[in-house]
Amino acid sequence: MPGKDYNSAMHTAEHILNSVMDKMYHCGRSFNSHIESKKSKCDYRIRKGLSDKEVRAVEKTVNEIIKLSIPVGEEIVSRGEADKKYYTGKLPDDAGEMIRIITIGNFDACPCIGQHVSNTSEIGSFSITSADFNEGVLRIRFKLNQDYPEQGIRVPA
Repeated sequence: MPGKDYNSAMHTAEHILNSVMDKMYHCGRSFNSHIESKKSKCDYRIRKGLSDKEVRAVEKTVNEIIKLSIPVGEEIVSRGEADKKYYTGKLPDDAGEMIRIITIGNFDACPCIGQHVSNTSEIGSFSITSADFNEGVLRIRFKLNQDYPEQGIRVPA
């Protein structure tokens, strides 16, 4: 059950960040994350830290995906199919025989019980506030800004 500070846009952005990190650096999805409405963080096991240029490339790629206005959906698959096709290491032992998969178009799919936006256009812009590397762990901290371009306003989410 999501807590009072739960933010579906931030949670969906986490999915996109995880997919971008894995596609760019082959590090898998984050092994630890803390998602809140004002700021969030994800930890990745990776061989080296990222340069500022690499961090900005990750940020740019996440924003490009968001701007594509991709539908976010779900499908239910058997536990056996989920184990074959997706990373299920974070699923609890009592997750059951049917597993919910969250899809972001053809870009990303993973097991998840959380709430999500229905389209990436609802996320706003993504900003990495810091990235640091320590003993094989890259921590990325990020936030979202809700954009209202027709009014020229950017409001932190």
